[in-house]
Amino acid sequence: MPTNRDIADQLDLVYQLMQLAGENRFKAIAFDRASQTIRGFEEDLGTYIEEKRLTDIKGIGKSIANDIYTYVETGYMPVLEAFKEKVPVGLIQWLDISGLGPKNIVKIHQQFGISTLEELKECIDRGDLAELPGLGAKSVEKIKKSIAWMEQFEERCRLNEADEIAHELIQSLQDLPGVKAIEVAGSLRRSKETIGDIDILIAADKAHIDPIFDAFTSHERVLEILGRGETKSSVRSREGRQIDLRIVEPESFGAALMYFTGSKEHNIAMRSRARERGLSLNEYGLFKLNDEGETDWEAKISSDKESSMYKDLGLYWIPPELREDRGELEWFSEHEHMPLIQQDHIRGVIHAHSTWSDGKYSIQEMAEACIARGYEYLGITDHSKTAGYAGGLSIERVMAQWKEIENLNAHYAAEGVDFVIFKGIESDILGNGDLDYPADILAGFDFIVASVHQQLDMPLEAMMDRFKQAIENPFTTMIGHPTGRLLLKRGESALDMNALIEHAAQQQTAIEINASPWRLDLDWTWGNKAKQTGLFTSVNPDAHSIEGIDDIQYGVRLARKAKFDQPRVLNSLSAKDFLSWAKASRESKS
Repeated sequence: MPTNRDIADQLDLVYQLMQLAGENRFKAIAFDRASQTIRGFEEDLGTYIEEKRLTDIKGIGKSIANDIYTYVETGYMPVLEAFKEKVPVGLIQWLDISGLGPKNIVKIHQQFGISTLEELKECIDRGDLAELPGLGAKSVEKIKKSIAWMEQFEERCRLNEADEIAHELIQSLQDLPGVKAIEVAGSLRRSKETIGDIDILIAADKAHIDPIFDAFTSHERVLEILGRGETKSSVRSREGRQIDLRIVEPESFGAALMYFTGSKEHNIAMRSRARERGLSLNEYGLFKLNDEGETDWEAKISSDKESSMYKDLGLYWIPPELREDRGELEWFSEHEHMPLIQQDHIRGVIHAHSTWSDGKYSIQEMAEACIARGYEYLGITDHSKTAGYAGGLSIERVMAQWKEIENLNAHYAAEGVDFVIFKGIESDILGNGDLDYPADILAGFDFIVASVHQQLDMPLEAMMDRFKQAIENPFTTMIGHPTGRLLLKRGESALDMNALIEHAAQQQTAIEINASPWRLDLDWTWGNKAKQTGLFTSVNPDAHSIEGIDDIQYGVRLARKAKFDQPRVLNSLSAKDFLSWAKASRESKS
């Protein structure tokens, strides 16, 4: 019987091939929704399949249910095979190339008869692609840069991808005999936005090491065993990720966890601090130095608890997200805590899309999903009119959407549901810095996320002028995904982020932390500047689906890494206070 993930992968493949084949958008979205539903379904689908009641699961219609039944019975999904005949599967990789949409991908394939990334690169190098109507030299240069960017970072993955792999492996290992402690380590524990190798650490006695490694290397997610030693095994997952499992003695677990969490810079600073105190710090523990300045392996001070390592060096425990040698040692030498935003502080969902533009669910469906998750409000921000490629809203459609939101809010009030939907928009920042509607329309929104989606490669000075004008616009509540980056796919626009943050803080304009794992933008490295200036943010999922709402967790992790506390995170406010802040921001610039 195929697993839930196997079935979801098949449906996702159908969705991607449908995009390339130019299939009806809503028909394609149905497969995407079904894929996401099954991927996140907490029960095994076996019973539903055996009893032919997959349609009991919201998001799976009769036609897709029949596709799944056939796949389970025969190993083939006819709808998938049909689209494989229409579109080569190799073209799916091209969807990750910035500057290429499904229509252009198919056009290139049909014109040149190519379907691999290498063939596309050769086509570019020959100059053939620039001759294709509708592209041109400038577009081809963007495509070339995007391919180079993808190849440069192909050994890394996004935070959410690493998180899923690590979670599944830890779930399978944590209850094995002999496992006394288990933690993820490395850059994943520090919540870096992209991850190389995935590090897992286990505390266990020697007698249990081999059976634990056996379970690890034989896991269904493992494609290849890269190496196996006495204390470390490395594998490659089906997704191409390297995963390293280290097993240490329980008395050294704290020291090993600190050491393998890193960062390298943090560890160097910690070892230097130890040296200043006549001590030696390594993955086995904290030791005294002998008269020759060498580690006295018989004089161990601490090693079993991570917090003890910090305490014995005159520090309070430092949260893993902050271990980047960016002032954390100085702070935690004097303070027991740094006030940081937490997931349960988030009270509302800001920056979400619906079927009015390029979202996959209706406003009501998105609202019901927010209510189910315990949120108090939803700020709908469909695309503005310039974003025609994403179903951007004309003025007439804005008015119609406002009416729908008013009706839904009236419905919730009548039902006694303490929930409100805000009228927002993700307004394109035009090339000259203006927002995308006249002032009388802008004034009707409760709040506005202002974002750049086009002309991302403007020169620094021009781009800064563009952003500054948007920041100064009275109707701009917050700037969306400021650098425009797509992680492992597209680089950043030219910006002086120090100056941009300072200007936004002065103007009482927030800059969002876009929680989509593709963006995670504002970047955490600007956290010290944001803290210094008192910049406000909002941890926004940029959700295009119900499942996308849950990306808030990644934004919270990056907000913590950037040292944001609760008072500076707008969607940790009540609905009333959020609206008050947006109104005050508007009035301060009017």
